[in-house]
Amino acid sequence: MYGLVRSSIGQIAQRRHQARQQRLTLTVVEAAGTGADLRHERRQRARVAGSVAIIIRRIAGPVADLVSAADRIAHRDYDVRVREPRFGPAWIADTARAFNAMAKELDAQDKARRRMMADIAHELRTPLAIVQGRLEGLLDGVYPRHDERLQGLLEDTRVLGRLVEDLRTLSTAESGALVLSKEPTDIVALAHDVVSSLSAHAEGAGVALRVETASADEIQPITIDPLRIREVLINLVANALRYTPRGGRVLVGIANRADGVEVRVADNGAGVSQEELAQIFDRFYKGPGSSGSGLGLTIARGLVEAHGGTIRAESQLGAGTTIVFSLSREGRVVPFNN
Repeated sequence: MYGLVRSSIGQIAQRRHQARQQRLTLTVVEAAGTGADLRHERRQRARVAGSVAIIIRRIAGPVADLVSAADRIAHRDYDVRVREPRFGPAWIADTARAFNAMAKELDAQDKARRRMMADIAHELRTPLAIVQGRLEGLLDGVYPRHDERLQGLLEDTRVLGRLVEDLRTLSTAESGALVLSKEPTDIVALAHDVVSSLSAHAEGAGVALRVETASADEIQPITIDPLRIREVLINLVANALRYTPRGGRVLVGIANRADGVEVRVADNGAGVSQEELAQIFDRFYKGPGSSGSGLGLTIARGLVEAHGGTIRAESQLGAGTTIVFSLSREGRVVPFNN
């Protein structure tokens, strides 16, 4: 009996030992597994941290460049550009591209403003110098003080007045501040009115001037500002008369189009070269022998585009020049594009 009990106790003790060994083994395995998990987790965290650092670097660098470039723009340095990043979020590259486009436009506008100021100073300097010289001559007794001389001075002041008014019109058209008083207008009658007002000038120059339409009854009234479009026609016709030799002709043609009307002012003068044609609408541009301000065609373009229309020039040396503008029946208004 004692032996049997002793044997049972020994078996129990052996089983307990085996159980402890199994638990120890399991603990070691679990510990090893936990360590591996921790190492894996650390590696994952390191990779995430590295990715975040790369993303921050790819965002923070370009953003810092944009901030620096914007500060230079604020100090009127319009030559600045930012590098478009090849990596990183797409919106960073889009922002850099938009910033560069803005900087380029600001640079172009600043250069245009500087050129315009220089051109205005140049255009005003000459007539002012003439008026000043003549007044000094009158005061010093160089010129006799008679009505003919004073009439010449009055005409010089009128030239200055027209130049200032042209500059005002051009400025309001370019800034989008031009107010148009639109109403249904018979553009054929408007063209006849312009031709009639300039007929004496055309006769004195020996140039035939007339309006041509395929069928005036087919051209319906169009919603425009009649005073502004009349100004366009006067500028174009007067310009054509200026460059048409005696015995030549200037025609004002009007035709229907699907969405509006097309007006053509054509002369058979000397025409201009393709190089001059590219500059014909530039402010203060003057062709050879021009006595105008160089603003007439620029103003015409501004007024037509303020109506939502388009204007273009066609010319051939020795065959004359044609200015064509189109006006929409819808009377859309678009910003002036210089």
